[in-house]
Amino acid sequence: MTAGTDVVTDWLAPTDEQRLATVATGLFADRFTGRPDGVWFAPGRVNLIGEHIDYVGGRVLPFALPHGTAVAVRLRDDDVIRCVSTATERAWTGTIGDVGPGDPRGWAAYPAGVLWALRYHDTIAHVPGMDIAVHSGVPRGSGLSSSAALECALALAVAEMLGAPTDDHGRSLLARDCVAAENIVVGAQTGGMDQSAALRARAGHALLLDCTDFTVEHIPLDFTAAGLELLVINTNAPHRLADGEYGRRRASVERISKRIGPQLLRDEPDVDAILRTIAATQPVAVPRMRHVLTEIRRVDTVVAKLRAGAVADIGEDLNRSGESLRIDYEVSCPELDNAVTAALDAGALGARMTGGGFGGSAIALITAGSSDAVSQAITRAARDRDLPAPQFLAGVPSRAAHRLT
Repeated sequence: MTAGTDVVTDWLAPTDEQRLATVATGLFADRFTGRPDGVWFAPGRVNLIGEHIDYVGGRVLPFALPHGTAVAVRLRDDDVIRCVSTATERAWTGTIGDVGPGDPRGWAAYPAGVLWALRYHDTIAHVPGMDIAVHSGVPRGSGLSSSAALECALALAVAEMLGAPTDDHGRSLLARDCVAAENIVVGAQTGGMDQSAALRARAGHALLLDCTDFTVEHIPLDFTAAGLELLVINTNAPHRLADGEYGRRRASVERISKRIGPQLLRDEPDVDAILRTIAATQPVAVPRMRHVLTEIRRVDTVVAKLRAGAVADIGEDLNRSGESLRIDYEVSCPELDNAVTAALDAGALGARMTGGGFGGSAIALITAGSSDAVSQAITRAARDRDLPAPQFLAGVPSRAAHRLT
């Protein structure tokens, strides 16, 4: 889309689900011959607020995006798994017995890991071999959960084909299995937010997910009715070598949070008293825990405003969350900071990085009709600083995983 006369902004249109299914089916026919048993879709997600608190049992507030991944699947009468994707020439063929911690490597670990986890947890007693073709409309590396979309589309496909429950409880078990695939087979440290959003979200709502027991509540979220839009900004920042930093932050925060206990983490009104206790023995952890404690409370504040229909009032909460992530948790980067600052300078009501950080995406709450002007300002600011050109998506709360054909 052209926005103005001097900047061309790159907009990613919402996924045309039938087009996605057509491409996945075409790839399937080209590589495997014949037709799949069906095609399933799962969405990416964006987290409105509640960052880096899922792994300490906090409540988070993601919603599903209108951009997702399709998988064309056919059951086999043996235990062979064949995986192909439009995103890479690297196909993978193996057997279910070949899959386990650390194997296979690369992108195929995500679909193969799901089949392994479904069997590991006895969600499905016997998982046969499968032919799997993947086509995605979620930008890779954007922090919008393209991997979870792939996992969840396949998990739902297998459950529906083999008769496992797919009501909300059944979907919560599928989300658990997808997390296990990512943690054990892929080897990535992730919680359950992404998979829960992909499998359990509801159109027109944010998903209030309690990461202690994985219960959910659907919170109405209608930006259009409030005269607003949520702009999602994929900064296209290269993910830096931050895995070690992320792991150290998480380990430290999990250790301290376990000692404090979930009730105090959530309910103690005197945050400073908790921080003074931490400072006495682990002063270096104080900024990290300040983020955790304040972010937990920001989620509650935002939920209360959404329940009251005050969507326009959450902007400052987004700003505070972003500053906490940048200063206390230190997971931002120049591209994210640039996007947030440019959005606010262009009139956004609130903006922050979203996702794990060290790259990925930001969000901006803006008035309806201003997306061209705001995206143009962000693109210009990136260009002026020799940063990658960003890409923009409309953040519209959308439906969870479902069958396409």
